Amino acid sequence: MLRRLVLTAVATATASLAALAAAVPTAGAAPHTPIPLPLLEPGPQERAGRSAPGDRLTVTTAETGNPRADGTYELTCGAENGPAGGSHPEARAACERLAEFATERQDPFRPVDGDAMCTMQHGGPATARITGTWRGQRVDARFDRTNGCEIRRWETLEPVLPTARHDDGRAARTARA
Repeated sequence: MLRRLVLTAVATATASLAALAAAVPTAGAAPHTPIPLPLLEPGPQERAGRSAPGDRLTVTTAETGNPRADGTYELTCGAENGPAGGSHPEARAACERLAEFATERQDPFRPVDGDAMCTMQHGGPATARITGTWRGQRVDARFDRTNGCEIRRWETLEPVLPTARHDDGRAARTARA
């Protein structure tokens, strides 16, 4: 019985090695040629990382520690570096920051992943909501400073969102990467 088991194992291993050897190209064989795929051209809202025509956001902030920063602001970013506008206090810088996200093909409005490991620190009571359209996509994002991940998400979006201050009046530490 043991001899039969050993012979079966040897036969199986030999067959597996033979199949593997047949699958591996030999010296002098033509290398695998990848199939060329067509290059996709960026759409009108993605060209050169620019904002799409009609990018319009409403930014509402509260309890940032700076009463002049709290409130609701409109932000419009024109196409091809057109004029930034709206009532946002730093419209031009905010549009430039959004253009950086577009160039890097990042979504600054995406929430923190549910399984992300975040430091348990409190960055103050500041909250924000951004609604509207960016790069032709609908935006409805909420921001707070309840843990390390949310603080980083907020600070990464500055100056679209204002710099938040802790309750003692000191500016929150910036953690841009």
